[in-house]
Amino acid sequence: MSVTAEINGEVSYWFSQVATRPARAPLDRDLSVDVALVGAGYTNLWIAYYLKQARPDLEIAILEREVAGFGASSRNGGWISYGLPGQHSRYAKAHGVQAVRDFQRELFATIGEIVDVAAREGIEADIAHEGEVAIARNPAQLARLREEYEGGSQWGFGPGDLVMLDRDGANEHARLSNAVGGLWSPHCARVQPALLASGLADTVERMGVRIYEHTAVSEIVPHTALTERGNRVSAEYVVRGTEGYTNSLKGHSRDWLPKLSSMLVTEPLTPEQHREIGWDTNVMVRDAGHFFSYIHRTADDRIALGGPGVPYLWGSGWDDRGSTLPASEQALVRALHTLFPMLKDHPIAHTWTGILGIPRNWSATVTLDRASGMAVAGGYVGDGVTSTNLAGRTMRDLILREDTQLTRMPWVGGQIRKWEPEPLRWIALRGMYGVYNLADRLEDRSGSAKTSILARAANVIAGRS
Repeated sequence: MSVTAEINGEVSYWFSQVATRPARAPLDRDLSVDVALVGAGYTNLWIAYYLKQARPDLEIAILEREVAGFGASSRNGGWISYGLPGQHSRYAKAHGVQAVRDFQRELFATIGEIVDVAAREGIEADIAHEGEVAIARNPAQLARLREEYEGGSQWGFGPGDLVMLDRDGANEHARLSNAVGGLWSPHCARVQPALLASGLADTVERMGVRIYEHTAVSEIVPHTALTERGNRVSAEYVVRGTEGYTNSLKGHSRDWLPKLSSMLVTEPLTPEQHREIGWDTNVMVRDAGHFFSYIHRTADDRIALGGPGVPYLWGSGWDDRGSTLPASEQALVRALHTLFPMLKDHPIAHTWTGILGIPRNWSATVTLDRASGMAVAGGYVGDGVTSTNLAGRTMRDLILREDTQLTRMPWVGGQIRKWEPEPLRWIALRGMYGVYNLADRLEDRSGSAKTSILARAANVIAGRS
């Protein structure tokens, strides 16, 4: 398959729209602050925002290896979605069903919170709050969507939070090939992720937060972050918000697995092309496969699609500034052409890759140890755009010693279970996603309404069920 992307890597298409901003100065001395935040992605930008709002007198410093928003915050799919960062059943087993219902309702409300903050702070990030639709393309996918719909009430979904669609209803949102039905929710908004990250960084800087870019932290010890340049940053609390890059820190090489996720964006579509695919709104779209694609219509009339591709590099490796492997490029283009055959001759403008943090138990964590002052938030399993805001408000309450509903959420105080050493990580992740890919193909061919036994087995082995 020929891949014709004009640009591969260079961080991301989103990042290219903010990359002209001059870099902030690196830290060149020892520093003492109240709160030190390691990583300038969404997690720590939100923590800084809410802490400064509550306590303007706090001295806060953010230490960033590259530049603010360089990682997953500027490479994601642009979905402010309702997805729980982990399995409902796993959280419920440890904390009870009602705690999970409260967690889910907080995530619903968080979407509006992000939209409101952006409006209040003048952050122009192409936000459009119009919901999402998952579209099934075979009976097994439709059966899984129906299970999600019917089981939603157990986990905090009320009337109108999820709506089943027949074939015609799904096609009213976007005409994916072979659609048989869908599941719609109002709880989703589009965002240009790099503009949100850049806008948040500018906002907290105006509030008095110091951001040091090109300042890599090598180790976190009690009340101290140590930089690769040899500087010490002392603080009452040091928060690790490094997500998929956590393995760069001493002692944390197997905390969270850096899973690769790749994306493409097309050249702008004409109004006629948009009419042909029946997508004239800003509703976000995903297909319902195991190895699914997440898709949206950008503010400049392109199609952005992410998902399939090489999921993991040996030794928990990182991408090279967003560069995308040929196999991932081909998988993305294949997915685009399968879902939208009418775009098979339409040029691809940009492909890129980012990494996200995957905990061994597939459940995110927000936790703080007062004795050491060491805190961590992350492991959002791909649902970080929304979860980071909730984590930011939760960490604010933990740092300020406030007992709130947020500090009682089931992800607070979660223990981190380390991943297995190589070659087990590589075998497990590459094998798991290979099985999901095969399961999707088998479900397409069989026409059965039953989920492939291969996918169910992969879920058990991976700890996702």
